[in-house]
Amino acid sequence: MAVLTVHGIKVPLQPEDVSPIIWQALANGSYEAKEARWVFKAVKRNDRVLELGTGIGVITSLIGKIPGVQVWAFEANPSTAALAKRVIDANNLGNVTLQQGILAAGAPRTFRFYARKDLWMSSMDEKQGPYEDVISIASTNIDEFIFQHKINVLVMDIEGAERDLIRGAQLPGVQRVFLELHDHLYGLSGIRDITQALATKGYAYDPRGSRGACVLFAKDDGPREYEPEAADAA
Repeated sequence: MAVLTVHGIKVPLQPEDVSPIIWQALANGSYEAKEARWVFKAVKRNDRVLELGTGIGVITSLIGKIPGVQVWAFEANPSTAALAKRVIDANNLGNVTLQQGILAAGAPRTFRFYARKDLWMSSMDEKQGPYEDVISIASTNIDEFIFQHKINVLVMDIEGAERDLIRGAQLPGVQRVFLELHDHLYGLSGIRDITQALATKGYAYDPRGSRGACVLFAKDDGPREYEPEAADAA
């Protein structure tokens, strides 16, 4: 079995485990490169992190390597979750708990999840493109999970589902929300819905931890840690 190193993470996968485009991104180091760089602005030492949309576990493993951090990670697609477990285990991360499933706002209900060849395109949106399989998955209430596990940081890349989740969830005790926006799915109106919902809950857009579609919203304030190029351009 091939063992790639991606952003310092061991990735014991074979080309047939993923689509050609994802394998190429893994091989050349571009896989989730922006997230890999900017997630460290959102997650700090000793944080308790909930990650939604684990994928193959590269970002999960990066978070798990931060000293003192505890991570609870969710991936909806069973086959992708199996790959993520392989990656997490290869990096000896006993502080990461991986679950296959969906967290959503409100009472538990059943969602239809559309699995696609490019796993990063799999989502609950039927219109996102051709899919290979449809999986029915019962959700768990996200606010109850956050409260039970004393989560203070939420990280998510859930292919457009963030819009409804953020509007409906209360996020008790969460100080920072780091997410990838998907404006190609919901346009600027969706961006507006997300930012307004987070503002109502007391979060502010934090430019210190944001770059393009990877954005950080925070309640807590801290040192003004900007990237050097941002400071030079100011």
